Amino acid sequence: MQHWHVYRKWNAKLFKEMRAAYHAGRIGTDPATFWYEGEIGFFDNYVIPLAKKLKDCNVFGVSSHEYLAYAVKNRDEWADRGKELTEELVAETS
Repeated sequence: MQHWHVYRKWNAKLFKEMRAAYHAGRIGTDPATFWYEGEIGFFDNYVIPLAKKLKDCNVFGVSSHEYLAYAVKNRDEWADRGKELTEELVAETS
């Protein structure tokens, strides 16, 4: 529900934090094994439905439309570029 560059910034920070936790033995699964698919699921099952509900109840006025549009656009962008971006994050944290 934010611009692509903002989403990417925080997505990368979370990945790096989780990868460091994995390397330190604080989590049992390497996020590299599920990151791309996990983000698709996050958009499809949480972000986009939430944005639709916000739009339907018009809680943020005209911005509600924008949030939904950003969510859908970011999901599409992630579907197109997410595997490549995940590979870059893996390389940065190896």
